[in-house]
Amino acid sequence: MITRLLEVMRRLRDPKTGCEWDTVQTFQTIAPYTIEEAYEVADAIQRNDIEALKDELGDLLLQVVFHSQIASDEGHFVFDDVVDVICEKMIRRHPHIFGEAQDTPGWEEIKAKERSETGNSSALDGVALALPALLRAQKIQKRAARVGFDWPDKVPVKAKLLEELDEVEQAETKEHIHEEIGDLLFSAVNLARHYGVDAERALTDATGKFSQRFNKVESSVTRDMKDMSIDELEEEWQKAKSSS
Repeated sequence: MITRLLEVMRRLRDPKTGCEWDTVQTFQTIAPYTIEEAYEVADAIQRNDIEALKDELGDLLLQVVFHSQIASDEGHFVFDDVVDVICEKMIRRHPHIFGEAQDTPGWEEIKAKERSETGNSSALDGVALALPALLRAQKIQKRAARVGFDWPDKVPVKAKLLEELDEVEQAETKEHIHEEIGDLLFSAVNLARHYGVDAERALTDATGKFSQRFNKVESSVTRDMKDMSIDELEEEWQKAKSSS
C-alpha cells in the first residue's frame, strides 16, 4: 500500500501535470504542517478516538512521504533511504534484541555514543529547536543532569523558583521582564522534573481543566461576564471548581 501513496505523491509533485500547490512546496513550507499533524495524532490519542487516530496517522505518514518526495526531486534521498535509516537505527539501539548483547543497554547511553561518533560532543546536541518550549526545556535539563549539572534535591530548586519570581517583580523594562519570565518558566520546568512530572503534559492538563471550568462558568451566568465583578466571577469559578 505504501507504493500507492508514493505514486500519489509523485504525481502530485510532477512539475508538468501535478498540483499547482504541491509542486511549489519546500521543506520549509511543509514543516509547519508536519508539526500540526503530529499534534493532531496526539490529540486523537488523548481523546481515545481510534477512528480519528487512523485518519491522523495517515495525514502524518503523508508528511513523511511529502518530505521524502521533495528530497528525491532535489536529488538528496528517496523514501526507501528513510526506511533504511530508521530500521538500521532501531536495530543498532536494540543490540539485546537484534545482536548478541545479554543486558539491555541504556537508550540514552546509546544515543550519546551515536552523537559522539558524528562529532557532536556537547551533551545538549541534538535537542530539536522546533520542540514545544516546555518540552525542549525539559530535555535540555535532563541532558545537563546526566553529566552532573543539576541540583541534588528539590530544596534549592524551589528556592531558585522563588528567586526568579522576585527578579520578575524587580524587572522594570519590557525586555527585562521578558527575560525574567523566561527564567521563571525554565525554573518551573526544572521543579516539575525534580518531582518526576512531565511539564508539557502537566500544563496541557491544567489548560484543559481551566477550559472545562471556564465553560461551566460561561453556561451558568445569566449576565455578560464583562459586566460582572471579579468577586462575582470568582464565586462562579468556585462553584464550577466544586462541581468538577
